[in-house]
Amino acid sequence: MSKVSKTDWKRLEAMKDKDIDTSDIAELGDDFFQRAELRTPAKQTVTIRLDSDVLEWFKEQGQGYQTRINQLLRVYMETKQQKSN
Repeated sequence: MSKVSKTDWKRLEAMKDKDIDTSDIAELGDDFFQRAELRTPAKQTVTIRLDSDVLEWFKEQGQGYQTRINQLLRVYMETKQQKSN
């Protein structure tokens, strides 16, 4: 995230579920979940040339390195799109 969070994460982590006020949130019934669809962008296989040290660094971070590379590229893309609008 580019902005520092103002959330008191330690206080939230210490809260019990019963202490959370959900009165302004409508409950989702079985009907909602029966109709719900998970939508993810389609993936496309590509060949990309990366510097070997960059690729090794991502691989050293463990499983899911391709997903992390994709996430970084998405953030870059969205930032550029916002600046052009």
